[in-house]
Amino acid sequence: MSTTLAFTQVTPGQLDRAIKDPEWALEHLQDEDLPSYSLEKSWAGIQFLLDAAEVRIELHEDGFIIDTDGVLSGWSDSMVAEAATTLGATPFEVLAGHYDPRRLSEQEVYPWRQFWDDDGIDDLRDDYVDLVEFFAETAAAEGALIRVISF
Repeated sequence: MSTTLAFTQVTPGQLDRAIKDPEWALEHLQDEDLPSYSLEKSWAGIQFLLDAAEVRIELHEDGFIIDTDGVLSGWSDSMVAEAATTLGATPFEVLAGHYDPRRLSEQEVYPWRQFWDDDGIDDLRDDYVDLVEFFAETAAAEGALIRVISF
């Protein structure tokens, strides 16, 4: 069993509807044509690097809870725009200086020891670059996001 984190682009109006009707949101998010990006298992590693670099974005915690289980969180269009600016101003090279497989393993950063080695940084780099691009595209479209965490 794994914990993954994904973002799906929605309009501000769709986000408002999701807040009022989380069941609708769960169904709507199944639409394969919606722009989305999944960090899969690398979300906690990227968050570790963001924290170490003192970049004030919480991929798992930012936003506001939509459903009673805390699976869905909303990011308004203004939150997306702010995050896109912050991420866009933070090249991966800034984060890479904080990559330490031993520390990640010692702190049991998900997905723990089986992932953190000298090659683990390559996966984080690829996912971070794609995440930055996804946030930039969503901000350019004046979109909002729904963050989904799955267990």
